[in-house]
Amino acid sequence: MLNRRQFTYLAAGAFAPFAHAQPSLDTARIISGFPPGGTIDVLARRVADKLRGNYAANMLVENKPGAAGQIGILTVKDANPDGSAMLLTPSSMLSIYPYTYPKLQYKLDDVAPVSLGGYINHGIAVGPGVPATVKTLKDFLAWAKANDAKANFGSPGAGSMPHMIGILLGKFTGVDLKHIPYRGTVPGVQDLLGGQISSFCGPTGDYLPHVKTGKLRVLAISGKGRSPFLPETPTLRELGHPLTVREWYGFFLPGKASADVARRAAAYLQPALAHPDLAEFGKQYALDVQSSSASALADLLKADAEEWRRLIKQVGFTAES
Repeated sequence: MLNRRQFTYLAAGAFAPFAHAQPSLDTARIISGFPPGGTIDVLARRVADKLRGNYAANMLVENKPGAAGQIGILTVKDANPDGSAMLLTPSSMLSIYPYTYPKLQYKLDDVAPVSLGGYINHGIAVGPGVPATVKTLKDFLAWAKANDAKANFGSPGAGSMPHMIGILLGKFTGVDLKHIPYRGTVPGVQDLLGGQISSFCGPTGDYLPHVKTGKLRVLAISGKGRSPFLPETPTLRELGHPLTVREWYGFFLPGKASADVARRAAAYLQPALAHPDLAEFGKQYALDVQSSSASALADLLKADAEEWRRLIKQVGFTAES
């Protein structure tokens, strides 16, 4: 039986050919289904920097916004399976969309898991579109009930986890919050800052710069516990709403990629995500950067998809809700 030192040595040896080999790909892309500037886009660019010159001679980030993140997945689904196209996506597109979009143009096996990228919490934020006296979620819900024409919330896309959080919050509280879908977080937060919408539900990291300047107020977050980045902000469960969710980002290849191609991608991607620079970046965007094995990501996706299938069936949620 191998002892721990022998196992560590052999495991390191398994990746040694990748560590010093010349890139076998001239150009590779990390594809995101959202516009530049948001948390997922910045993560893609940081990881691409770590992969450039080793995984591929040239690493690009390609933004394919539209259809609430679906275009990014369809782009990778139809890409060459040689490892030159890699998807970075929030979990919603794979764990929720199959049960909220009746005519989805992809299946789970159209992409192949490579590694987890990290975990995020979503937060409900308000800006200048509501009075400065609205400081808590209870305040906002009372204001929304009294101002039906302005009772709305934006999300990064129809059918996404933030969309579902807002709809469920409205159901729990009896407040009719009208949903306004955006092509990603960045344009939605811009409208929130401009007062065009009253509230927005999306990744907490995209609010942080505006919270520091006092332009936005985050009223609640979706996770199990308070965020170290927003320690004064309560969770939805703390406030009496039975909803605890955390979204993850994952890296995937085309479903037709061979096992060797997937192993090579993981061999470069996992140490890139473990780099100290990525942990520091995560602190700026309220992102818990983590890697995983391909099988662990596959298991996580399977478990999440089953749980969302059950919940969506229970509440009757659809992308048009």
